[in-house]
Amino acid sequence: MPSASSPTASTDAAASRVPAPLRRFVAWLPSEVDARVRVFAWLSFVAEVLIIGTGGAVRLTGSGLGCPTWPRCTPDSLVNTPEMGIHGIIEFGNRTLTGLVGILALAVVVLVWRMRHERRVLFVLSLIVLVGIVAQAVVGGITVLTGLNPFIVGFHYIASVSIVAVCAAFLVFMNQPAGPRALAVPRGFAALVHATTGVLALTIVFGVLTTGAGPHSGDAAAGRNGFDAEVLEHVHSWPGYALFVLTLAIVVLAWRLRLDVRRWAVALLAVELVQIAVGLYQARNGLPEIAVGTHMVLAALAAATMTVVVLRLKRPAVAEAPAARRSTASARS
Repeated sequence: MPSASSPTASTDAAASRVPAPLRRFVAWLPSEVDARVRVFAWLSFVAEVLIIGTGGAVRLTGSGLGCPTWPRCTPDSLVNTPEMGIHGIIEFGNRTLTGLVGILALAVVVLVWRMRHERRVLFVLSLIVLVGIVAQAVVGGITVLTGLNPFIVGFHYIASVSIVAVCAAFLVFMNQPAGPRALAVPRGFAALVHATTGVLALTIVFGVLTTGAGPHSGDAAAGRNGFDAEVLEHVHSWPGYALFVLTLAIVVLAWRLRLDVRRWAVALLAVELVQIAVGLYQARNGLPEIAVGTHMVLAALAAATMTVVVLRLKRPAVAEAPAARRSTASARS
């Protein structure tokens, strides 16, 4: 029998002080990845992509200052008023979606709570998403208070894309067992993929600068970043085409070497092809709003797909079976 001062007794005593409903709730939480975790992880990912689309709609419809103050929509109202018209509805709708995104992210954190030690990477990734959403809400407020400063708006978008990539990483890891991972591709191939990731990041940054110089400022009174938009369109296309060539090389090599990552490499190439087509269309047709918004969402999906490709360069390191080790040892003796 453990003594009253033993660790077991202390743990039992601490547990007894936890309210019974809370104990039952914790016991209900999954101890391993199950359907609840998968559903909410996917909902969180979809919501993060969706909010990029609605955020783009805010800018492209000139609704960036539809709610002129933050965190309230007006100095006297938490929500939009009828007098604010469609711009108020669009801006407040985007703010409301931020709350839904936060709730979904919090749900994922709670659902992986019991497995936070065994599946530490899932818990850390879920926390990054939740903290990132809170930070994004603050940055969104700063964006409004600075009159839609294009550099802050651009940072807001890049941070959103980064959160989408983290959500994608969660989806990858939740479908893999816990434990160490080992490189599953040749080192040269891995280096090529990492270099391509850098080119993708450069393409997104120049895309943000190009948008910040273009006509879609989010409000008629909002300033631009001062760069030449026409010049930036060309500069933005250079890493875009380099990205396409590098991804094509990844696809060819992956299929020649029969690597597990080959299907995701093809998916990345497909996203890039659509992205290039939309980019050419919008550049030659006066930057129509729907094309620009689609281009923004596709960039986030490209980042998410690239994240999957990078993470699939490694696979769980499975310990060699004892019989196989004995067979290897006998062959060497």
